[in-house]
Amino acid sequence: MMKIKTRFAPSPTGYLHLGGARTALYAWLFARKLGGEFILRIEDTDFKRSTQQAIDSIIESMNWLKLDIDEGPYFQSKRFKRYNMVIHDMLLTGTAYYCFCSKERLYELRSEQIAKGEKPRYDGRCYKRYKHHIEDKKNPCVVRFRNPQHGKVIFNDLVRGSIEFDNEELDDLIIRRSDGSPTYNFCVVVDDFDMAITHVIRGEDHINNTPRQVSIFKALGAPVPSYAHVSMILDENEHKLSKRNGAVGVMQYRDDGFLPEALLNYLVRLGWSYGNKEIFTIEEMKTLFTLESISKSSSTFNSEKLLWLNNYYINTLEAGYVATYLAWHIEQQGIDIRSGPKLPDLIKLLGPRCKTLKEIAATCRYFYEEFHEVDIHIAKKYLCPLSAVILEVILMKLKLLTEWTPNMVHVTIQETSKKLNIDIGKICMPLRVAITGVTHSPPMHLTAHAIGKSRCIDRIINALTFIKYYEKEKI
Repeated sequence: MMKIKTRFAPSPTGYLHLGGARTALYAWLFARKLGGEFILRIEDTDFKRSTQQAIDSIIESMNWLKLDIDEGPYFQSKRFKRYNMVIHDMLLTGTAYYCFCSKERLYELRSEQIAKGEKPRYDGRCYKRYKHHIEDKKNPCVVRFRNPQHGKVIFNDLVRGSIEFDNEELDDLIIRRSDGSPTYNFCVVVDDFDMAITHVIRGEDHINNTPRQVSIFKALGAPVPSYAHVSMILDENEHKLSKRNGAVGVMQYRDDGFLPEALLNYLVRLGWSYGNKEIFTIEEMKTLFTLESISKSSSTFNSEKLLWLNNYYINTLEAGYVATYLAWHIEQQGIDIRSGPKLPDLIKLLGPRCKTLKEIAATCRYFYEEFHEVDIHIAKKYLCPLSAVILEVILMKLKLLTEWTPNMVHVTIQETSKKLNIDIGKICMPLRVAITGVTHSPPMHLTAHAIGKSRCIDRIINALTFIKYYEKEKI
């Protein structure tokens, strides 16, 4: 059987955005499902726009998403010698030729064709003059591929079915510029041939490149790979999701507190489905993914759906594993976690309430650090004379606890409620503000237990001191 081999071939002109990441995921899943190989190729022939920063970002994004590669990364910029060898052979066989037409002539030709209602295309003038010329030229010139002049290019797209183009609609494209640099459509063919790529999975914006590439494959006597063109992703305003339109890079999702499993699960469903199933592990994706199940229609990005998935994975993946990602966000917040709950325990506490790891890190500080101020509006509402009565009773009871467990704290809160004949909710709010400084937290018995007995007692005492000061000064 044929060895399946796919590739992801981004241009390093910016970060890896979601459209590119989904393409990489589909190519990776197809290879993994069929026991094939997946390679990474950096198409960096555009020297003016390609940057090392973009290359590093692409590789970092692939690593974070755990889309492991079997070969590469390869770089087109390091393969110019190979491209020129192929061009030399094509000049010999007449499948390529030198073109000396000036910009002025090409502009005039285009203008005349448009005026006649014709599709602009090169007229092959230099082919008739310079075919089979292979000596180096002193005058500036390009090299063009001699596209077949008649017939059709037909290929079976594995997503869209049979697609055909008339050769009369295609002109002799430039495969090497006057500065000596090879062009995209040519390099892609040579690379896919040399790297034995069997399946090219890419965005639908490449459909118009495919007939040109198929013709070059045939001119080289090379096997033509199978193609699958996936539909675009639209943003929430129904615009194409792209770097040019402000799409967010993959690593920004890392920075915003998303888990790779959540992003991958979300991406795989942006254009592919398996019944009504929404949640997929990586292994399930590998097993169930097929190109035939990819939709021909565009998909729309939904940030709320992604947040929902992220919350799901925060709370269902093993807490110790999630903690390895949370640690980075804790570090970004500058929080010292040496005293306080362990990160896996923190995830169990705050995970149900938070949609991102960044949110957990941003709201967990009271578990580890003392706070010296409470928002004055919150303090006025919840740290009042009635609150002092509640806090004094609960303080006395907490001090007497010999066993500091969530259950014992819960019992203490209940006993305070009964003793004062006050609803338990009205007990918890001043206690919450006193020991956390905020109005939202996990259930109080769990929060207090995680903060610790001595810290809770000290913070309640501080709250009582504030109430006395408040009454005295009438803030």
